[in-house]
Amino acid sequence: MLEGRRDTRFGRLLRHGFCDAVAAEALLGGDILAPVRSDPVLLDALGATADPDQALASLVRLLEALAPGERRTLLDTLTTAKPLRDRLLGVLGASSALADHLARHPDHWHSLVTYEHADLHPGTAEFERQLAEAGDPESLRVAYRRCLLGIAARDVCGTSDLVETAAELADLATATLRAALAMAEAEAPDDAAQCRLAVIGMGKCGGHELNYISDVDVIFVAEACPDAEEAKALQAATRLAAHLMRICSDTTVEGSIWQVDANLRPEGRRGPLVRTLSSHVAYYKRWAKTWEFQALLKARPVAGDPALGQEYVEALSPMVWQAAERDHFVQDVQEMRRRVVENIPAAHLDRELKLGPGGLRDVEFAVQLLQLVHGRTDASLRSGTTLTALSQLAAGGYVGRADAAALDAAYRFLRTMEHRIQLQKLRRTHLMPEDAADLRRLGRSMGFRADPVTELTREWRRHAREVRRLHEKLFYRPLLDAVAQLAPGEAGLSTAAAKQRLEALGYADPAAALRHLEALASGVSRKAAIQRTLLPVLLGWFADSADPDAGLLNFRKVSDALGRTPWYLRLLRDEGAAAMNLARVLSSGRLAPDLLMRAPEAVALLADDEGLQPRGRAALDQEVLAAVHRADSAEQAVAAVRGVRRRELFRTAAADLVGVHRDDPDAVGAALTDLNAAAVTGALQAAVGAVEAAEDEPLPTRFSVIGMGRFGGRELGYGSDADVLFVHDPYEGVDEHRAARSALKVANELRRLLQIPTTDPPLLIDADLRPEGKSGPLVRTLGSYAAYYRRWSLVWERHALLRAEPVAGDEDLGARFIALADPLRYPADGLPEEAAREIRRLKARMESERLPRGADPTTHAKLGRGGLSDVEWTVQLLQLRHGARVPGLRTTRTRPALAAAVAAGLVPAEDAEVLDAAWILASRLRNAVMLVRGRPGDTFPGDGRELAAVGRYLGYEPGHVGDMVEDYRRTTRRARAVVERLFYGM
Repeated sequence: MLEGRRDTRFGRLLRHGFCDAVAAEALLGGDILAPVRSDPVLLDALGATADPDQALASLVRLLEALAPGERRTLLDTLTTAKPLRDRLLGVLGASSALADHLARHPDHWHSLVTYEHADLHPGTAEFERQLAEAGDPESLRVAYRRCLLGIAARDVCGTSDLVETAAELADLATATLRAALAMAEAEAPDDAAQCRLAVIGMGKCGGHELNYISDVDVIFVAEACPDAEEAKALQAATRLAAHLMRICSDTTVEGSIWQVDANLRPEGRRGPLVRTLSSHVAYYKRWAKTWEFQALLKARPVAGDPALGQEYVEALSPMVWQAAERDHFVQDVQEMRRRVVENIPAAHLDRELKLGPGGLRDVEFAVQLLQLVHGRTDASLRSGTTLTALSQLAAGGYVGRADAAALDAAYRFLRTMEHRIQLQKLRRTHLMPEDAADLRRLGRSMGFRADPVTELTREWRRHAREVRRLHEKLFYRPLLDAVAQLAPGEAGLSTAAAKQRLEALGYADPAAALRHLEALASGVSRKAAIQRTLLPVLLGWFADSADPDAGLLNFRKVSDALGRTPWYLRLLRDEGAAAMNLARVLSSGRLAPDLLMRAPEAVALLADDEGLQPRGRAALDQEVLAAVHRADSAEQAVAAVRGVRRRELFRTAAADLVGVHRDDPDAVGAALTDLNAAAVTGALQAAVGAVEAAEDEPLPTRFSVIGMGRFGGRELGYGSDADVLFVHDPYEGVDEHRAARSALKVANELRRLLQIPTTDPPLLIDADLRPEGKSGPLVRTLGSYAAYYRRWSLVWERHALLRAEPVAGDEDLGARFIALADPLRYPADGLPEEAAREIRRLKARMESERLPRGADPTTHAKLGRGGLSDVEWTVQLLQLRHGARVPGLRTTRTRPALAAAVAAGLVPAEDAEVLDAAWILASRLRNAVMLVRGRPGDTFPGDGRELAAVGRYLGYEPGHVGDMVEDYRRTTRRARAVVERLFYGM
């Protein structure tokens, strides 16, 4: 029977939220609580707290610390006065740190008894009165915690909402700073007599939205008093400021109040702690970065000389609202966003309430950026408090009302979570706890009682997703509203405000951008509705590119071309990768968008990475040859071939731009070689057909195209010519002159067909590497090649054969040509020293004569120092010397040959790494220039936007093009040093 009653009591305790019923029963059955043990209101009140176990244990500790008479008073008040019961037990269940404080200072429970209107929401003046009794730093800490006790009680009981709690914490911080400064001045009256010192609140303190435990950000400004020397006055002010910081920051048995952080001052930690007003103004006029003006959004005088504090704000405020007009505003903003995310440790990313994706910083950053953009012309947007500013932005139409309401709710939820987490131990943290008990307490403190951990986690994730979603569209949705039909009573961005925002996002021609948005998103059609869904995200992706204007213009062109195609907008809406990939491609330069404009249906390739994989030579040959056979003329055939090449060129460029090939430096060159070789194959088939039709008989000779240079090496870039040799071999019994005439007709027709004017990037056939160069026959028989090379060939011609590889035509003839070339390019006895000297002379002459006039040799990718030519000639000299005995060197490709040289012990591995890095970087630079400009180039562009786009392609963030050029020079300088040792023997 006794056991049954015990089980009933245990069950009752568990139903009231206790986890350790045994310990709870022992505490409730102890002598301390004997007077109230049978009172049901106590158990009910404990069950309403965040952690009933902690609340009960802390209550017992508090009672034990009181004298018997005082203990009885507390117990009587606890059972008869609901306000005290809710406040005291609420705090004890939510904060072990404040429970510890009450155990040390048990008489402070009286501060929770009063329940008058003035007590509900005290301001700075009330807190100053409560702190006035503190005469030294230790007593200030005690008085501070007593005030904090009241704030926490009002918070956990719901008397104060988040905004009121954060404002009270900021007011308490203000009162504390004033008390600390008064103590510092009292201890150093001579210093106080020499200067006027003002303390400027920054961050959440300045914004009137402070956390329970947070660094209190400040800036100090001082002026000399009359008759005082400025230098001595600044020294005095610095001593006072440093003393103030110590009073608040030092840790004793009573803990510390909080850290005072003055690192937002000009020059940060490196700058003087205190400056004069004129020094502050001079710094912000000349040196300050965008983030420093963003920080000043929240500046307000909080302590010290009020007149000087107001002068500070009035002097700097106009600069804050001009920050969006600065040259590098957009790049600075993008860099600030990235820096926030990059500084989060990977292990904390999923637990970060403040800095993680969908966290508090997303809301704060978005609101502050919109304030900087639009606050310069609308003074109603200049509040330092996040939620107030958000409300003002919504009222002005700068943020959609529904979006603002959702963001407000999410921000309140996340900040409340942050408060509850910090309140438990009064520690500065923004991380979700991992311990199950901590999560349960947090969930109950947020009002989740059925399954606190599961409910809390679900709601947190929902709000974080909502913040992330809204953050991505917050800047862009109102831009569409500015050009769309709004619901009655809904405020929208004015045209001027929309242009301001577009300028701040990096659009150089905001008027044109607005016209594009109007064309895309206005109207009531389903197409316009889908565009209004897509564009907020697309505009953000465009804004993150080097050329947002081009991205938006190109998107309008593609949409105009495909807008009536049912699958186009559905693909972008339903396939997230397609929209992101399209935004990257359209804003990355000219080549890929130009290709897409001529084949808009290729958008379908962007749906996933699989669609962007190279198709391979066999599949391409099959497609082009089928297209040629279906054509009625050679011109129609080559037009079809060009269509395939255009699509595949887009596929390759798009894959390159979105990073499909980021881990394979050879993938782009191989893909470009395959698609150009397939184009040559198709054009050759069309040329043969045309010659056979004209002569009314089959071609009397076998015909093969041998790739040379980067074509033969499978290392083509987007702007590379196709270096080739033409070789033919008459069929048995055919007159050689007749065969030669037909072969020449085929070669000329092939070149003519590929040179027909078109808007596609040209495929130039260059046969100048043939024997005797331009003065030699365009086409030779295999026997003629053999005779020439045997008797007349020069060193440079054997050198050129290192890259020879069949690319089109008769495969057997191509193989026989390679068999002819092998002994010449890989001589059995190696390369004579005289021939090696000749190659070095040729290289030196090329460096001096072929580098374009005015070109910078340190940045010319092909002929410059440590560029492609340097690396390739070094590797090729090794191939000529050692290819006969080292099989791995018998390749037309530079990087495999370099790796083989390392394996054979011909090149130190560290030297090979240097050469390889330079070759990859130079190749990528040439490709970047072609992708960005739409025409070939061997050096960095001079135009700023083009240079930035090249930087993006090469992996550099905005504002770091200088680093890119210096990195290129450093890489190629090291490569040149290796070349001079290995090639020139220096």
